[in-house]
Amino acid sequence: MKIALKLAGAAGLLMLAACGGNADDRAADNIEAAGENRADALEDQADMTANEAQEDALEDRADNVREVADDAADAADDNDDARIENPVAPVLNRM
Repeated sequence: MKIALKLAGAAGLLMLAACGGNADDRAADNIEAAGENRADALEDQADMTANEAQEDALEDRADNVREVADDAADAADDNDDARIENPVAPVLNRM
């Protein structure tokens, strides 16, 4: 009876863990969104300037921000840490 209860509990926890996205995926999405927001703000600022050299510099900076954010998001997503992605694993190991 105890084994069946533990197995049912473990199965329920695994199903619960499977319904959410991985923590590293959410972190990567947040990093990418923040970079995109900052780059958009820089492009808006570039559109409002009358100086063409300054506009080009701001647009280059926006491109750089997007690239850095994409790289950081990829790094966060590639950081596959089972303790973050599947918090149920330590519980299962104690059974």
